[in-house]
Amino acid sequence: MLAELGIVTSGLALLCAVFGLLASAYGAYNRLDRWVLSARNATLLTWPLLTTACIALIAAQVSGEFNIAYVWSTTQSSEPLFFKITALWGGQPGSLMFWAWVMSTFTGAALLLNWRSERRLMPWVVTFTMATLAFFLILVVLYENPFARYWTIPGGEDVITAVFAPAGASLFQPSDGQGLNPLLRHPGMVAHPPMLYSGYVGMTIPWAFAMAALASGQLNTNWIRATRRWTLVAWLFLGLGLILGGRWAYDVLGWGGYWGWDPVENAALLPWLTGTAFLHSVMIQEKRGMLKVWNMFLIILTFLLVILGTFSTRSGIVASVHSFAQSPIGTPMLVFIAIMLLGCLGLWVWRWQRGDLASDNQLDALISRESMFVLNNWIFVGIAVMVLWGTYAPIFTELIRNEKITLGAEYYRAVVVPLFGALYVLMGVGPLVAWKKSSLAALGRTIRIPVTLTTVTLIFLFVTGTQSPGALFSYALIAFAGYTTLVEFYRGVRARTSRGETAITALWKLFGRNRRRYGGYFIHLGVVVMGIGTIGSTVYQQQTQETLNPGDTITLGNMSMVFKDVFQADAVDGRGMVVADVSVYRAGQYVGDVRPRKDFFGPKANPMTIAGQYSTLESDFYILLNSWEGNRVTFKVFLNPLVNLVWWGGIMLMIGTAIAAWPSSERDAAVQTLESRVLGQLQTASD
Repeated sequence: MLAELGIVTSGLALLCAVFGLLASAYGAYNRLDRWVLSARNATLLTWPLLTTACIALIAAQVSGEFNIAYVWSTTQSSEPLFFKITALWGGQPGSLMFWAWVMSTFTGAALLLNWRSERRLMPWVVTFTMATLAFFLILVVLYENPFARYWTIPGGEDVITAVFAPAGASLFQPSDGQGLNPLLRHPGMVAHPPMLYSGYVGMTIPWAFAMAALASGQLNTNWIRATRRWTLVAWLFLGLGLILGGRWAYDVLGWGGYWGWDPVENAALLPWLTGTAFLHSVMIQEKRGMLKVWNMFLIILTFLLVILGTFSTRSGIVASVHSFAQSPIGTPMLVFIAIMLLGCLGLWVWRWQRGDLASDNQLDALISRESMFVLNNWIFVGIAVMVLWGTYAPIFTELIRNEKITLGAEYYRAVVVPLFGALYVLMGVGPLVAWKKSSLAALGRTIRIPVTLTTVTLIFLFVTGTQSPGALFSYALIAFAGYTTLVEFYRGVRARTSRGETAITALWKLFGRNRRRYGGYFIHLGVVVMGIGTIGSTVYQQQTQETLNPGDTITLGNMSMVFKDVFQADAVDGRGMVVADVSVYRAGQYVGDVRPRKDFFGPKANPMTIAGQYSTLESDFYILLNSWEGNRVTFKVFLNPLVNLVWWGGIMLMIGTAIAAWPSSERDAAVQTLESRVLGQLQTASD
């Protein structure tokens, strides 16, 4: 019954999406409002239909309907309820269903919130969102249906998988399921896919508004105003997905790091990079009417990278622990990418050649806030190009030269890290430069305090033992960006305290009156904190691997461990474990016990390594149980200085994004605009 319910509702959702696509395009082109309204209703109907289908699949997972192939492959009777529910996105068919549900959720919300204010754009928004949703529902219904069941044919021994019963077939009911992939049984990986899918899908909303603007000719800033928060929300989810993925890799994969330039990691990073560039450059279009062609290109590129990342993850063309196995959806996804590439770029070029995307103003000077944003964009896109080549170079070279090359971490350190360093310089210089035009003299005056503080910081680091030239140079770039941001906060607070406000009240009102500006500054501070953690945990990471008997010790830096015992245990969910009991000491003082272990799942005893970690703000003492023989155990141990700043910086980045995206009243928005203009005029006058 649950399978039939899911098959019917997902099929009806596909019909609604196709009808919404055709009816909205027809109504928009011929200006027939009744067709547009009908398309809107069909679009909104996809959400309850797909919600019902997802609930049916979850219910099948919880109740153990193992005759459904997807349920058998991702759940097991002994699994906790939490993992049975989250198995919805634990495999290819279910994750595609979940992707479609998230798409219908974002689209429905965009229609309900923007229908009246952006009435001219909405028919084409429906067209482009439903084109995307219809494609993914085609994949769900025709290629990777999560409700396909096992059937046996009388007289035959083979079990076949099919959505509908073949002639004379009867259902085959396995006694239990295979269970969720052991690597996915971790809180970080449970949350990582929904965040990433929300980021991917969220980016389709600003893309749809941009394409609607191109299709309708409504090329003022309305589409930007309508989608700014959608872009921020999508960027927030995408960033959170990347951070959770890094945390999962750090806890589960057992290599002592959190970012390995894996092809699927890179596939998620690429739209984040171009989306970040878009968020910066779109401010120039809002303020000065510039970069219209470029902004359209950036949002189209971001969407195409989203679809490319989805394709590479699900088609099996890249080898990754994150990716799904090879599947029949590779060819239709490649066709969809080609259609979107030609259609989007064709529409963009057409409007460009007609002059509809001409800028209202030009750059007034090389030293200006606008030029800093343009340079920022070039660097972000440059990083994206380098990562794109590093990710897909093996495929290109194999196709062209029949020779497969692989670009490892050394490549990224050589070409990407310097570009990130340049971004930190721009983070420091950008806020100090005025709009329209500034001067070297004015920049020199405003830059003195951050440069002085950076110099003092470098002297302190050198005296206290940080003597690596590369680390000192990197810390200098990061410190400069951080101090510039703090100085901007100080200037804002000082201006308000001069009117009698307390410092705390002044800071609170800064965020309240100009959320976008100071939320962005808080994001910069989060990136600074992440940069400090990244340098500390990579440049100064220490590691060793030793085999110990009970009572033996391993020492790294000021941390040490004493191996006490190793034992086997069984969990209530049927999981077997081998656990090492280890005492941890800091500077010779006992600080606690940790238990690194290996978990074994299912009849094949698939292993998963769980690190034992003693964490402080200063460092992570990270212990892996590699192998054992009797009471003799081989440990791999890492000392990762400042690694936890990566996670704390990520949290700050998320908070800053939420502040920047938080809605303001119309009055507050008007006040912010007036204040920004006055500040810009004062700064220009002082230059």
